[in-house]
Amino acid sequence: MRAYIGRQQAISAEDFAELALGTPIELWLGEEGETDEEPAAREDAARDILADNPNLPDDLVRMAAQVIEENPNLFDVIPLTRPARRRRPARKGVAA
Repeated sequence: MRAYIGRQQAISAEDFAELALGTPIELWLGEEGETDEEPAAREDAARDILADNPNLPDDLVRMAAQVIEENPNLFDVIPLTRPARRRRPARKGVAA
């Protein structure tokens, strides 16, 4: 099954987020190995986007809440049990 947002096909979760935001995710989260100048430029661009779209944070929170409401099993966590530790019998005697 193919999923489209507008005319764009969304293949991965990252695609859905990018299409919902209208910007690449890396703009907001950054990338490994950025130079010192890159985060500053990225943050400037993000500030400009937020200035042009003041409702964006509220829209994103609303979208996240809707996804959680529609997919309650996202947070179904099964605790992992630790196997019982075996006790070694105490050794008696003197080491040679």
